[in-house]
Amino acid sequence: MKYQIITDGSCDLPSELAKEKNLLVVPFYVSFDNQTYLKEIEEIGIRDFYEQMVKNPKVFPKSSMPSVQDYADVFEPLAKEGIPIICICITTKFSGSMQSALTARDMILESYPSAKITVIDSTVDTVLQGIYVLEAAKLQAAGWDYENTVKRLEAIKSTGRIFFTVGNMEYLQHGGRIGKLTGLAGSILGIKPLITLKEGEIFPSGITRSRRKSMEKVIDLLLDYLKETGKDIHDYSLDIGFGYDRAEAEEFQALALSIINSRLKGSSPLTQEELPIYQIGATISVHTGPYPLGFGIVERAI
Repeated sequence: MKYQIITDGSCDLPSELAKEKNLLVVPFYVSFDNQTYLKEIEEIGIRDFYEQMVKNPKVFPKSSMPSVQDYADVFEPLAKEGIPIICICITTKFSGSMQSALTARDMILESYPSAKITVIDSTVDTVLQGIYVLEAAKLQAAGWDYENTVKRLEAIKSTGRIFFTVGNMEYLQHGGRIGKLTGLAGSILGIKPLITLKEGEIFPSGITRSRRKSMEKVIDLLLDYLKETGKDIHDYSLDIGFGYDRAEAEEFQALALSIINSRLKGSSPLTQEELPIYQIGATISVHTGPYPLGFGIVERAI
């Protein structure tokens, strides 16, 4: 059965890859002056966004979710043609994007009562949302029908985790993601926080004193999760998310492959192709700052 997979701009998939997989992306908006909001990718490039953050470290940008009309504009032509829709949104704990999509769905159903539109709370965000969406695309390419694709996506989403670190706590503090006192202590001591995202929320997972140590600890978090689940690493789709510094992400990828493959027993080596690197976009980086770095992991759909 033909159906269209749609996601919001939090997914942080490269535009070329989204096009290759026939995915439609409804962008978020970003602003540096709290007045002018530009569509991410379409009106402001990711590199331009990071350049502004790095050049203006005391200016904290804001993001805004897609509007109801943004979703309706994408849904309506498909509903008119009778093409079912699966729309995968950023965790509702971080954004009202899903609510916009649900309201747009209700609007479209008034005009097209037979339209099939399923809106899924991915419970994740950024590059993990991206690989979750790619799992949906794999199901579609393998010939899975609409209903079973939705069921399988719902079944695996609870396995999603992000393990990451950031350059400092200022953006997390400013965005209200952590308490003010914790942020202040982090600024004074220069500590690097370790953070886990699961089931739509972020949780502290430790602190380190150096960037290198925080990278090693993020790898430990991933390996601990694999040990906890008791599953083989190849049962999962993984990726690396980074912000401004691509070279650092490549260094992290090499370090991760070395440590993971040296510690895993009874499993074939993880390859570079199985640990792709994607750039974290503006939607999430307004909260993490320009130097987020870490893993996304979710159970393979097939």
